[in-house]
Amino acid sequence: MTLPRLQRTQTQVLDVNPYWEYRLDTYRLDDGSERPYYYVHSRGSVMIVPILEDGRILMVRQFRYLWQRESLEFPGGGIPEATTPMDQAHRELQEETGFRASELIDIGDFNPINGITDERCSVFLALGLSAATKADNPAEQTEVVFLSREDIASRIASREIWDGQTLAAWTLYVTHGAVG
Repeated sequence: MTLPRLQRTQTQVLDVNPYWEYRLDTYRLDDGSERPYYYVHSRGSVMIVPILEDGRILMVRQFRYLWQRESLEFPGGGIPEATTPMDQAHRELQEETGFRASELIDIGDFNPINGITDERCSVFLALGLSAATKADNPAEQTEVVFLSREDIASRIASREIWDGQTLAAWTLYVTHGAVG
C-alpha cells in the first residue's frame, strides 16, 4: 500500500520570534479538497551528551516554565540563524555547563514531535571536557549535575528525567554503544 502524499499549495507565516515561526500551510488531498495544517517551523536544535574522563555524564537542572517544575536534561538549545549545529553545540555546552569540549561527535538526529514541528535536533557526544567560563543568562539558570550511567537510568525510571529531547538523546547515545 502506498500512502497518499499531501501536496502543499500555500504557506503563510502567522507569527515570528527569535526561535521559531508559527506557520499555516494549506495542502491538497487526492480528491482535490484543501485543508489547513498549523505547525512550528524551526531552524533546528542541538543536544549534547557530555562525558567526563572518569565516565560521569554532565546534565543540567533547570526550571521549565510550561510545566512549572524542574527538569534534569542534557545541555542544548535552538540554533540561531547563520550558525551550524556543531558551532551551536559548542556554545550551548559552555553556556549551560561551564565546560568546553575538545571533541564533538555527531551521534544522530531526531524530530522532537513530528506532528507539530519540522525541527531537527542534532545530538552530539562531547569528549575531552575542560572547565570554561559559564555564561550568565538570567532567563536560563542551570545547575550542573554529575551522574553515572546507572544514575541516569534510575532517574529515567523514577521519572525525574522526563524531558523528551533528553530521552531521545540518551537513546541515541546508548544505541551508539555508549562510547566515551
